[in-house]
Amino acid sequence: MTPPKDTPTNDTTTADEARLAEIRRQRARMVTAPGGNLSLVNTQWITGEVGASQPIFGVPGLWSPLSAGMSGLHLTATAADRIQIDGETVAGDVIVSGMDAAHPSRIRFSDAVTGSVIANEDGEYALRVWDSRSEGVQNFGEIEAFPYDPAWVIEGTFTPHTGTGPVSIAHLSDEGKTRPMAVPGVISFTLGGEEHSLVAFDDGPRKLLVFADATTGDASYGVGRYLRVVPGDDRTATLDFNLAYLPQCAFSYNFSCPIPPAGNRLALAVEAGERNVLNKNGDPLH
Repeated sequence: MTPPKDTPTNDTTTADEARLAEIRRQRARMVTAPGGNLSLVNTQWITGEVGASQPIFGVPGLWSPLSAGMSGLHLTATAADRIQIDGETVAGDVIVSGMDAAHPSRIRFSDAVTGSVIANEDGEYALRVWDSRSEGVQNFGEIEAFPYDPAWVIEGTFTPHTGTGPVSIAHLSDEGKTRPMAVPGVISFTLGGEEHSLVAFDDGPRKLLVFADATTGDASYGVGRYLRVVPGDDRTATLDFNLAYLPQCAFSYNFSCPIPPAGNRLALAVEAGERNVLNKNGDPLH
């Protein structure tokens, strides 16, 4: 479906096409880089009693929770494990600080494999394992995307919410559980001759739209897509659906991505933006 809109001049269209092409080249470089989306091979939550050690799949050492209020995990390893924390080989016990600490620990298992410790809303911690030579990196072909179309640049309006509580949002890997997410407002626009309003979430100075549409699960990734929007001081908001992008879970199952809330599921087909992650044979990566 192509929404009705005046077509800009050829010079403007050409410049926007070139800008989008460069964004997509940078995006491909980022997801295949060490620490990029395709290199995440494990996210394992370490829960239970303080000091109760457990192994983590694919990497050496024994890991255990810390006392409530402390950032990170406890690691026990030998020198033969060759785990480096902040450049020092671990031989015994060490605290590995999380990404929420003032100085997060740098974790290295080998030349290709690194780690990071993340936290959730409940104060639990997990080790993420990144492999720059992962199967995903090796098999990556391209991020399939719709061609640029200026008709998918839509003008809208941001309406702040006042006194509105958070919305419960399901995440892909949470087995049906939901998490509260603050809703700063909605972005309204006209598309396909109809009025639409999408819940927006905070994303630094920008607003994030987590949406699905009639292409979802067919011509585009089955969970949905994201779009960042920067409302102006006058609350105007330009939605350039050509910049719609895939969530992290499209690249690795070890990410847990928010699922579009019911009100953010458009009945029409948004034929713009990123579509799927493909392997070298042109098939979906997973």
